[in-house]
Amino acid sequence: MTIAALHRYPVKGLSPEPLSRVTLQAGAFFPCDRLFAIENGRSSFDEAAPAYQPKTRFLMLMKNARLAQLASRYDEATHVLSISYRGEEMVRGDLRSEAGRAEVERSVAEFCADEMRGPLRLLSAPEGFRFTDSIRAGFVSLLNLASVLDLERRLGRPVNPLRFRANIAVEGWDAWLEEGLVGRRLAIGDVRLKVLKPIDRCPATHVEPHTGERDLDIMATLQSAFGHLHCGIYASVIAGGEIAVGDTLRILD
Repeated sequence: MTIAALHRYPVKGLSPEPLSRVTLQAGAFFPCDRLFAIENGRSSFDEAAPAYQPKTRFLMLMKNARLAQLASRYDEATHVLSISYRGEEMVRGDLRSEAGRAEVERSVAEFCADEMRGPLRLLSAPEGFRFTDSIRAGFVSLLNLASVLDLERRLGRPVNPLRFRANIAVEGWDAWLEEGLVGRRLAIGDVRLKVLKPIDRCPATHVEPHTGERDLDIMATLQSAFGHLHCGIYASVIAGGEIAVGDTLRILD
């Protein structure tokens, strides 16, 4: 079993960023993943005292499919976020500055004008917090590419693995093998992961990752074919280190 791809999602709901390698830390989230979210109308989120918020309070693919048409890139060295539409840069802003955030908010508000519930606010995750949908402590997400291929066969149409917005894509496992891994440990070199739970999927997976078209009913197919809505697993990092595309992944225990 090997790592086929690594991705991070710096801004909740926006595009993936492929990586060739990454360093994981014990107890921490996947680096630079879900660091930011765009609040859709004012909520009670307080960056000084962060608490979990339902994803419906933010711009996200489940409700705002057009976000898939945007290509975003975050440079953690300069803190600059750039967003492009159809190959043309739409906005660029330094997220450390009020002016940079305001420019991003203004541009995205114009793009999503008829889907706004109020002013947009670009939020930053404080230390130890991330804008995730489920588990609220540090974790990474893994996707079994063989399970995606099996889902393709059931649908009779190609399924882009990016629909599932996972951090680590794995090839070489049997389809749905991950369903039996809860509680077990995985090894990637010196890195150790502990599998926490399956990932329940939502209508965000119905959205084609580049066009924003709602073209597949992933949830209905999962339920009818397999009797659940799972595709992928969450794991915690119990021993850190560097991992890279092409690395071998082993099941322990």
